Amino acid sequence: MTTLSPENSLSARLSASFILVKRKPPIDKTEWDGFFDENGQLAKSRDFICVNILERGLHPFVRTEAWKFLTGYYSWQSSRDERLTVDSTKRKNYEALCQMYEKIQPLLENLHRNFTETRNNIKYQQGFHEMVMLFQLMVEHEHEIFWLFQFFLQKIEHSCVINIGVGKNLDMLNNLINFLDPVFAEHLKGKGAGAVQSLFPWFCLCFQRAFKSFDDVWRLWEVLLTGKPCRNFQVLVAYSLLRMVREQVLQESMAGDDILMACNTLVDLDADELISAACLVYAELIQKDVPQPLKDFFL
Repeated sequence: MTTLSPENSLSARLSASFILVKRKPPIDKTEWDGFFDENGQLAKSRDFICVNILERGLHPFVRTEAWKFLTGYYSWQSSRDERLTVDSTKRKNYEALCQMYEKIQPLLENLHRNFTETRNNIKYQQGFHEMVMLFQLMVEHEHEIFWLFQFFLQKIEHSCVINIGVGKNLDMLNNLINFLDPVFAEHLKGKGAGAVQSLFPWFCLCFQRAFKSFDDVWRLWEVLLTGKPCRNFQVLVAYSLLRMVREQVLQESMAGDDILMACNTLVDLDADELISAACLVYAELIQKDVPQPLKDFFL
């Protein structure tokens, strides 16, 4: 049996509470403002806030400011005046970057004949344009969109964006299936070979295409930003998605391409239900004698 650290014990308890108790209303503006003292510094701990975000979510009216803390745009220890300074500095830095780009763009276009086409292809092939759209809907100012998106990518670069991170996720997803569901794993190694490796868009787009609304996408993303209930929670989310098609795959003895098609039908999902399912997987995982690679990755 895996021995849990105090932090993991807390995560186990909050996972169970998330599963068993009907979710409370999201953190609204009044409650969020109550987290700060008279100087605008957080009077609640980062852990307290992140656990509440996992269990309850954020009201749209506080999402923008809360995400600035979750992504690292603001320091968790900052005062109100310090955050005003950060906002001013970020705006000026963004304007300076734009001016610099305008100066070097002609040079880049001259040196690299396909510069513009390559730049556009990178954005669209990676799916960044779809992700940026959600930030454009969330915040008002262009410099905020730029910095929030950059900090978001930095937060998830080893999980959902950079190729090496996606490969690691897929490997650990395979390991998780082997450990928790040997019957399904055996099918995926045989007739269903290659199916799991084809699921990389889930990680590249942070599951964006699986949900019924933008609010559901934001709901999952902000949970990923909290780091709760464990590290690399996105792999537990992917495992939970696979479990939705497991019975169909085994009953119909699906091959790899058919499994991928079944997974692609997983759309219009509810974020809270998926998060709850992934928390349940975590609760199951910590009750077992977890192999060291999985322990290092999640626990």
